[in-house]
Amino acid sequence: MIEIKNVTKSFGGRTIIDDINAVFDTGKCNLIIGASGSGKSVLTKVIVNLFSPDKGEVLYDGKNIITATIEERKELRQQIGMLFQSSALFDSMTVEQNILFALDFFTSMSQEVKKKRVNEVLERVNLTDAHKKYPAEISGGMKKRVGIARAIVLNPKYLFCDEPNSGLDPQTSLLIDKLIKEITVEYNMTTIVVTHDMNSVMEIGDHIMYLFKGRKQWEGSNKDIIFSKDELLNNFIFASDFLQDAKQMRMMEMKNNIQ
Repeated sequence: MIEIKNVTKSFGGRTIIDDINAVFDTGKCNLIIGASGSGKSVLTKVIVNLFSPDKGEVLYDGKNIITATIEERKELRQQIGMLFQSSALFDSMTVEQNILFALDFFTSMSQEVKKKRVNEVLERVNLTDAHKKYPAEISGGMKKRVGIARAIVLNPKYLFCDEPNSGLDPQTSLLIDKLIKEITVEYNMTTIVVTHDMNSVMEIGDHIMYLFKGRKQWEGSNKDIIFSKDELLNNFIFASDFLQDAKQMRMMEMKNNIQ
């Protein structure tokens, strides 16, 4: 579990994150949504300790990362997996080498044990024949799956995903969402996903926090969002007439399933 308490962050006298409180539960997909400039990226960087908040606490299973020692922070970071928007693979390395990089950097395992672990995570993301391929030789969806494999290779307790469906077609996006959800439950991780994808919100949003101008405007589940009366949230979700019609149809389907 990750808990943030009264987190505030400013730059140049401008408040970007304003007194946010939230609890991100273990074994669930916790989504942070909001328009560009709403503070999603800054909040995420505060949570992973890339930025220090002006005030507030960030607790990982009760341990405050803000006041932790350098050694404690180093130990904690080894328990964090990251899936980046661009996948962030090394172009000059094969798929296998990209995943081995994390093991080489953070562990003292033998090469035999490392390669066995690489095989395990590639099998988990259904990429058993991609070991020797380079990023330029695989599709965008495959790159995301390699990114997920690298993110989980150290058996992390916490997983952060930044726009995991960016640049993917709808069908591949659904597969990535399904994989993130399955891995979250299987590894019993605390997963935080920053996304603009409303399909992700509706499909895997166990807990959703909507930010508006740096403040927490709304939170709830993907079932709660269907019945939300929050005008700002609804304006964000129904950003166009086309999306409004599509989302209303989807919400009607989900309402019928709930009832």
